[in-house]
Amino acid sequence: MQMLTALITELAAVGAPGFGVFIRVGAMMALLPAFGEQVIPVRVRLGTALAFTALTAPAIGPDMPPATLAPGPLAELIVTEALAGLALGIGLRFFTIALQTTGTIAAQSTSLAQFFGGQGVDPQPAMSQVLVMAGLALAVTAGLHVKLVELIVLSYSFFPPGRFPDAASLGQWGLAHSARAFTLAFTLAAPFVMLSLLFYVALGAINKAMPQLMVAFVGAPAITWGGLAALLLTAPLLLPIWQDAFDGFLFDPAGLPP
Repeated sequence: MQMLTALITELAAVGAPGFGVFIRVGAMMALLPAFGEQVIPVRVRLGTALAFTALTAPAIGPDMPPATLAPGPLAELIVTEALAGLALGIGLRFFTIALQTTGTIAAQSTSLAQFFGGQGVDPQPAMSQVLVMAGLALAVTAGLHVKLVELIVLSYSFFPPGRFPDAASLGQWGLAHSARAFTLAFTLAAPFVMLSLLFYVALGAINKAMPQLMVAFVGAPAITWGGLAALLLTAPLLLPIWQDAFDGFLFDPAGLPP
């Protein structure tokens, strides 16, 4: 029993830093773009969380609280690390929501909201699906895995292990980043909204000048073609803007957006 107790103590001293990091990484993995999508099997996400833990634990080990098996400190470590991971995961998930909102606004503006959508885990129009997949592919191609490792290590400077974050500061941080996500979404969807506005104004003028013309039969195919053409032309310009905002959060997650 003495040897077993000594072995458990040594394992706790070695595994405590990795355990705390795994709790934070696992909570992030539930919401991470690309690596934490619901379409990815649970085993793959678990393996990814273990890989990120193995990469970051050696750098964070000295900053972790002393190893203990007492229920109180252990529960506090689990709760605080899970809160920190969820906060970071939500901050990153906002950027996926921004692309989804952009696609929804664009689809509603160009009468494409009901075409080909609703087949994924999160039912959404086809434009949203295209923009989300393109944005995630762009982020992964730009080295998202390396940036996430840097983010996890950096997060311990403003989310210290074993300490509850200040509720007021965390609320202000979350509100600011959620506002930025929706602002980004409306900004990216602006070309489609402007196209729709100009089209329907012109359609109304044509209907006023020629009441006998069935403008609905002429306008529906035209706005559909215009929406697809606008997506083809603007997507290569919109995605780098989204990527810059996404990288800005990865490099400075604690900073509040303007």
